[in-house]
Amino acid sequence: MIVVTIIALLAAIALPSFQRARQRSQATRILQDLRVLNAAVDQYAIDNSKTTGQRYGWPDIQTYIKTGTQLYAAFSTSRRRGPPDLLGNRYLTTRIIDQPYTDCGDVALNPTTFAILSDVAPLDFWSPYGVQGY
Repeated sequence: MIVVTIIALLAAIALPSFQRARQRSQATRILQDLRVLNAAVDQYAIDNSKTTGQRYGWPDIQTYIKTGTQLYAAFSTSRRRGPPDLLGNRYLTTRIIDQPYTDCGDVALNPTTFAILSDVAPLDFWSPYGVQGY
């Protein structure tokens, strides 16, 4: 009985650490997706001679995402609203190239995802992409 109690106690101590590590891994993956999306927007703007304030759509930048990746596959079911992140929430976009807002870039983290991951990835973690609405 004592052995079982000790094992249960050790599990109770270790479980929150594993959960935080998992959330941190998710946050890092989502940040990488934001980097890829931002690079796709920049490349689309360069290739199509877009200037500040012009709009783009998700189908426009899909060709700049590596095929066969989860992010690329997410575009096929996104219905032009942007692909979902690992938590199922859509990446937000201003749909304006080089938009003037200071709170986020052309692509930004969804506030719902930020609420889930904010304990392991605070607002400055998402810089320079930001969280829409923060």
